[in-house]
Amino acid sequence: MPYDLKITGATIVDGTGAAGVAGDVAVKDGVVVAVGSCPDAARETIDGDGATLTPGFTDIHTHYDGQASWDASLAPSSVHGVTTAVMGSCGVGFAPVRPTDRETLVRLMEGVEDIPGTALSEGITWEWETFGEYMDALGRRPHAIDFACQVPHDAVRVYVMGERAVADQAATPEDVAAMQAVLRGALQAGAVGFSTGRTDNHRTSAGDATPASEAERAELIGLAAAFRGLGHGVLQAVSDFDMATGPERFHPEFDLLEAMAEAADGHATSLSLMERDHAPDQWRWILERVEKAHAKGIPMRVQVASRPIGVLLGLEATFHPFMGFPAYKEIHALPLAERVAALRDPARKARMLAEKSDKVAGDGSSIPPLADVFLQNIDMVAMRLYRLGETPNYEPALKTCLYAEALGRKVPILEAIYDALLENDGKTLLYFPIYNYAPNDLSHLREMLAHPLALPGLSDGGAHVGTICDASMPTFLLQHWGRDRAEGFPLERLVKMQAHDTARYMGFHDRGTIAVGQKADLNLIDMSRLRLRAPRLVHDLPAGGQRLMQEAEGYLGTWVSGVRITEGGALTGATPGRLVRGGR
Repeated sequence: MPYDLKITGATIVDGTGAAGVAGDVAVKDGVVVAVGSCPDAARETIDGDGATLTPGFTDIHTHYDGQASWDASLAPSSVHGVTTAVMGSCGVGFAPVRPTDRETLVRLMEGVEDIPGTALSEGITWEWETFGEYMDALGRRPHAIDFACQVPHDAVRVYVMGERAVADQAATPEDVAAMQAVLRGALQAGAVGFSTGRTDNHRTSAGDATPASEAERAELIGLAAAFRGLGHGVLQAVSDFDMATGPERFHPEFDLLEAMAEAADGHATSLSLMERDHAPDQWRWILERVEKAHAKGIPMRVQVASRPIGVLLGLEATFHPFMGFPAYKEIHALPLAERVAALRDPARKARMLAEKSDKVAGDGSSIPPLADVFLQNIDMVAMRLYRLGETPNYEPALKTCLYAEALGRKVPILEAIYDALLENDGKTLLYFPIYNYAPNDLSHLREMLAHPLALPGLSDGGAHVGTICDASMPTFLLQHWGRDRAEGFPLERLVKMQAHDTARYMGFHDRGTIAVGQKADLNLIDMSRLRLRAPRLVHDLPAGGQRLMQEAEGYLGTWVSGVRITEGGALTGATPGRLVRGGR
């Protein structure tokens, strides 16, 4: 047989941005060998009539750094059309590491990315010390999809500076030189980039600032210089710009990040972009500065989410509005069914509705200070609090918020929230969009996505497992922006953004389009049926840890290197995924 696989009659949206055309695609030895007319026979032929065939998606912002050492599936990303996941985002990860510092890195990931420390401690195999050894260890394990590793700033800092790294001390010139050597060695071993996190919202599980959050100019420039002369590698930074509400605080932080990007000598840098209510113009300032940097020859881009950056609140989730109430803390350790029964008791309900919340952040808590601000302003919160529902709506109308419901029922705001949390036997999830929703719609986010320097990202696949499930963003991008929203985008443009553009940004030139010679990473999608299912909590992490999982309907199949990894939205168990090494 000339072909291993042939998909016939689909509308081919090839990732270049060109209009979709009907045709066939043939695969041999994991590579696309014919597009359009494929007259020869194949070992397996798939009828794609009525469906859309796209390249596999590259997700440039995930946190599977620990999960990849014990889990082959890399779900939820793998059930949302992602065929290549880039890990090591936000400056946190698990290599390089000395044996004495393993728990330090676990506490970092537990606090920053809301991944249970018990699951990490039990699941991670710790077969490595250097970053090269880490990649080798992951590369020996089977995986459903391809993955690539960025070097996390926090881990490098702890590896070089030890306890001084977590004591808010500045790096010495000798420290910087040592960190630069570690990063250079990792890049030469195949790491695809470097990430740093500079936000007060990121805390360790003990509530401490992350090691690299206040790194000084000399440290950032020194690390960026490790890229000089290399033919691959990108930089990634997340910053809250010191929570800037005015240009006088914003520009010094951006100056520092621009200096880091410039020191990388032509290697691209991406910054996280989002709309913050407390600084509603900040996203426009970021875009303006990125445009100016780009005009000067500094290749800066922005990573943009396809929907609001928000959290899911529930009695089973990591956070909900009553967790700091004294009457709730009396029962918080009970199993869900017993908690629900206790909360349905009229006397306890009356007590709780008359109470005020204790502080939940600070004093060694990894919960960000923003949580207490929300609890102290519950009326404001309720105006941005929605039932997610069985068919999730990530652009809900203001009239459907719990504040409006309370007014309609003529009950206190807190009571409406209390009652909603008890629905579905306490399994209801409430949606609270924090960022990208200032106008109570996605009109500003549309401007961000439309920007020529924007890349779809920030899915955080593998992270915040008890508060979000944004690994489904690739599906949402197609469903919401490419099909359902009146002011959306052509499907061809969206496919190009999250297949071709993300892959080329990372330096992956063998994937991202459907063309002869390209890797056979493919999605066959019934666009008429494409929809997200409601997130649900599952207990499948090591040590019985729980996480949010979200599936989709409409994916007829996903192939990695020509091997089918999903069918009808479910994983097949095949593991063709491989470690992608930069520069190889």
